[in-house]
Amino acid sequence: MSQVGIVTDTSASIPAPLVEKLGIALVPYYIHKGLETLRDMIDVLPDTFARYLETTDRLPTTSNPGPGDYLAVLQRMAAQTRDVVVLTMTSKGSGAFQACQAAVAILREQLPKMRVEVVDTLQVAMSQGWAAIEAARAALRGLSLEEVVAQAKRVARLGMMIQTADTLRYLRMGGRIGRAQHLAGSLLNIKPLIGMQDGVIVALGTARSRAKAYARMVELMCQQAGEGARIKVAFTHVAAQEQAELLRERVRERFECVEELLGLW
Repeated sequence: MSQVGIVTDTSASIPAPLVEKLGIALVPYYIHKGLETLRDMIDVLPDTFARYLETTDRLPTTSNPGPGDYLAVLQRMAAQTRDVVVLTMTSKGSGAFQACQAAVAILREQLPKMRVEVVDTLQVAMSQGWAAIEAARAALRGLSLEEVVAQAKRVARLGMMIQTADTLRYLRMGGRIGRAQHLAGSLLNIKPLIGMQDGVIVALGTARSRAKAYARMVELMCQQAGEGARIKVAFTHVAAQEQAELLRERVRERFECVEELLGLW
């Protein structure tokens, strides 16, 4: 057991086996389907949700965990450790960071000796996930609270998220598209590329086919990390396993992938 506990939320998209192996505590986001409220990764799993999206004509909404959700997890962790690092998705796209801060304020009145540091990763998906993973690995190596926080922030700062899709309909309807809003009206067969800058989703350009979109994604990665760089990379998808594997092959041609994760998350 590490001396520093790690908490993040389900938007980090970390594969379940890795969550368990590293001892990361997850706080679920909420998915609202009409009058039904589901907890992400507890009441609904990615494959089930992907099948649901194929049939629905009404997009579910989401909401971030509340202070009570974070407080409950932190109280449970108090039995294991007095030092905890919580990593949230970008505060510019979710209220999770603020909710966690409120929970920590309550916790400090209950358990004044417990130290909790909340890190706003300014990221989402596996760019947030990698920060949590490396923070957990640092904690397991016996690093101090301050050192684990520094590692989490360093990885979050270096992370790069690039996404493409056949449509931005779901992002637009969900209100998560930010400054990339103008891409929502792209013509048929135009594949948008979006990423994260300073905690906000932004447009990175467009491509005229899926193959060209993948090529452009790899080029953007080269600009960020350098040709042939040693990288850790995650390929996440929604019911698009074959396409994700094609992208992985392109990435492998240009980088030394020291760790890869691929899955429906």
